[in-house]
Amino acid sequence: MILLGDMSRTDENLAQGSPSGSRAPWLRTAEGANLLGADGHLGVTIFEEITTLAVRTGAINLGQGFPDEDGPDLMREAARDAISAGANQYAPGKGIPALREAISDHQRRFYGLTPDPETEIIVTTGATEALAAALLALTGPGDEVLTFEPFYDSYGAVIALSGATHVTAPLLAPEFQPDLAALEAAFSDRTRVILVNNPHNPMGSVFTREALTRIVELANRHDAIIITDEVYEHLTFGVAHIPVATLPGASERTLTISSAGKTFSLTGWKIGWMSGPAELVAAARTVKQFLSYSSGTPFQAAVAAGLALDGSFYEDLANTLQRKRDILSEGLRAAGMDVFTPQGTYFINVDAAPLGVTDATALARRLPELVGVAAIPVPVFCHPEGAERTKSLLRFAFCKRVDVLEEAASRIATLKDRL
Repeated sequence: MILLGDMSRTDENLAQGSPSGSRAPWLRTAEGANLLGADGHLGVTIFEEITTLAVRTGAINLGQGFPDEDGPDLMREAARDAISAGANQYAPGKGIPALREAISDHQRRFYGLTPDPETEIIVTTGATEALAAALLALTGPGDEVLTFEPFYDSYGAVIALSGATHVTAPLLAPEFQPDLAALEAAFSDRTRVILVNNPHNPMGSVFTREALTRIVELANRHDAIIITDEVYEHLTFGVAHIPVATLPGASERTLTISSAGKTFSLTGWKIGWMSGPAELVAAARTVKQFLSYSSGTPFQAAVAAGLALDGSFYEDLANTLQRKRDILSEGLRAAGMDVFTPQGTYFINVDAAPLGVTDATALARRLPELVGVAAIPVPVFCHPEGAERTKSLLRFAFCKRVDVLEEAASRIATLKDRL
């Protein structure tokens, strides 16, 4: 973390919040996202810090998870056509009809789900807004939100902003599947939401049917809502993605979230969506309309065209990513690290302990200078106990061109000698 210096007196007053002493929302958000040091100083995200180091040193940045190749020509041309045709004003708050219908058809084609485009689907400014709208709509002080740990940093931020308590259950090496006993122990009668990220970022695991079924059973026992983040649904390698909403006892209590960014390599378009029971979607939409209201009108039409692509597109996407995964894996193994081969997403994790490294965060800050490659330390995705458990783990992104990954693998292979 890069510290921004002492907080001013004004900042200190803001941090105190109301006269009753409650913490200001921005401060809760920063704390939930692990942006506060032990002394309370405010820092930047680890992504910004590592990217800055990569730029300064000219390193290959495998820290942030965004592709370096554009998405399908068909979709980019559709966006240009929509702009030329005048689709440049506000879209309906719940999304243009063509995209909501395409989302419904996609869910039917791949999973047998049939959400109503009128009442059970909304389009959002990326999956991030969908998650924020759902959590802010459904949770608050006195509630608990349960996630797996490590967890994507925005989860902690929004849970804290909502005023709910963030509870975690661990994903343990080497498979990074849910620890079912720990999961059951983490549930309580205060559990309002369990947030399931599957396929999982940062760990690259794809949860088994057994694990997902147990999640649904426990959610029913404790009358909890299930929110699923499935943005990597088509990025799996040799295993099938199982949407939670397809499991018995899940559909009536599950909000499913996904987006175009990861599937189509168009992360800058920020087009996401949410589907589920009409009453839960309506609750989230009530909050969402006062966040962005709507966004990306011409991009929505283009995403509708993309979702209609046939199954071969999705198969080729996964096969290409699997090849990229394997290229980077070779370099990581050659460096002497333990490699946890991911079943999904475009992230691969390693344990640097065999190199005598006990602090992955310190190593991440040295990597750009040492070997010209940047990565993210896994402990930043954890609360203190989880950070200790994952203290020697690093995450690399392999959603880059093959030539870039080959060069990165070659550089990483020299790490053992450079250390």
